Amino acid sequence: MSRIGRMPIPVPQGVDVRLEQNNTVTVKGPKGTLTQTFHPDVVIVQEDGVLQVQRQQEDGFHRSLHGLTRSLLNNMVQGVTAGYTKTLEISGVGYRVTKDGNDIVLALGFSHPVRVSPPAGVTFATEGTSRIHVSGIDKQLVGEEAANIRAIREPEPYKGKGIAYRGERIRRKAGKTGKGKK
Repeated sequence: MSRIGRMPIPVPQGVDVRLEQNNTVTVKGPKGTLTQTFHPDVVIVQEDGVLQVQRQQEDGFHRSLHGLTRSLLNNMVQGVTAGYTKTLEISGVGYRVTKDGNDIVLALGFSHPVRVSPPAGVTFATEGTSRIHVSGIDKQLVGEEAANIRAIREPEPYKGKGIAYRGERIRRKAGKTGKGKK
């Protein structure tokens, strides 16, 4: 049996989990509400303040669904209680970020500033001129938006200039070695 799939998901105080038909789960908490529909071959059971995920068959496909469903449910519960945040760091001479209302404006060495608007459910915050915090209750949406911002100017391997995740190691390359033989 899946080690991840069989772990119970404790439902904290103040979080309401509703199991509806068609394997749709709605999780409502202090930060918001998330709804997701899961595969019909996976059974979700709620008892004594704990969510449990069970599978009906033992083939490889259903074993993988078991762990995936449990992880997605756990992410929903954590999202409505604590939320998720991804931090991006900008490095490079003249590279900076400014906040303009809900949007952020990036100066990344292009001929024009790049304006990024957050999708519904995601908020941007800046720390100084070199850090961006992408926050929200949906882990997938936060990660996708952080990846989209990083893709505007990925860190380059020679000087490390660009947008990187906090703590990301940028693999550096050596530049030219100097004069060659004639």
